[in-house]
Amino acid sequence: MAASWVLRRWCSTSVAEAGAAPINGTRWERLKNSKLGVWFSGMSRDYKEACREIVVGAWERPIKASIYLSLLGGAGTCIYTNPDDASFETTVLDTANQLGLLTPWIRSGTSDGHVQKLAKLRNEGRLRHLSLGMVSLTYFADYNPDASLYEAQCSNLSIPWRELHTRVLDVGFAGRWWILDHKMKDYDVNDEEFKHLPPAMAATGPPGVQGVENNERLHKESWMPLKTEENEEKEKASAAVEEEGGIVEQIKMDSLDLVETIKIKTGIVAQPQELPDPEPQERTLTETETQE
Repeated sequence: MAASWVLRRWCSTSVAEAGAAPINGTRWERLKNSKLGVWFSGMSRDYKEACREIVVGAWERPIKASIYLSLLGGAGTCIYTNPDDASFETTVLDTANQLGLLTPWIRSGTSDGHVQKLAKLRNEGRLRHLSLGMVSLTYFADYNPDASLYEAQCSNLSIPWRELHTRVLDVGFAGRWWILDHKMKDYDVNDEEFKHLPPAMAATGPPGVQGVENNERLHKESWMPLKTEENEEKEKASAAVEEEGGIVEQIKMDSLDLVETIKIKTGIVAQPQELPDPEPQERTLTETETQE
């Protein structure tokens, strides 16, 4: 009863308008002239003026407006792509499956230890997620929230804020969990295998052009049949013979060219010689033919 009276009093016209003659009009006009209508009309005028100032300011200072617009757009994108706790659990399971496809001898110890730790905390129900709008934090607690222990249920024994930075496991930003991605870098390379090597051989780096060409040459040679000493000697001998034969043929060709050049310069042209017809040879009868 009192609430309805207050609402009618608030929505009624002012005292001055009440003392005046009643206004005959439609319901829309009476609502627009009420306190609620006046308040909404004033608020709309304020927003309209603010929007006009924003447009005028952006037109006068385009660089400043573009910077503000970029910041607002970036903040909105970060808020929209902020990962949640479900995405973190999915990422942990995916990375555990990737490591499960490798043998323990070639897994990275750093990657395997970090993922095993996260999987253990997840199975124990000790992972916590904290969303800060644009950034998300994943940390671990001491107990499962469903546990019936006094330490797990008492709010006075919860994690203090000054110890939160020591319990943070990962930071989520722009749709990624950055610490987990960093730990999974080169997850299929076991550094323990290279500890016994000297520092010069243990250090790895991208190969250069000569190194790539040398590796390709060695790879092609690995498919070639094995060569023994006898085969190598035979190949060397055959190569020497072919080389000598090529030299002799070249000398012959050079000598013939020299003779032809001399004949042309001296005017001596060799006439083709007519070969004599072969004389018919008498057929000798064999003994079998004579008997016949």
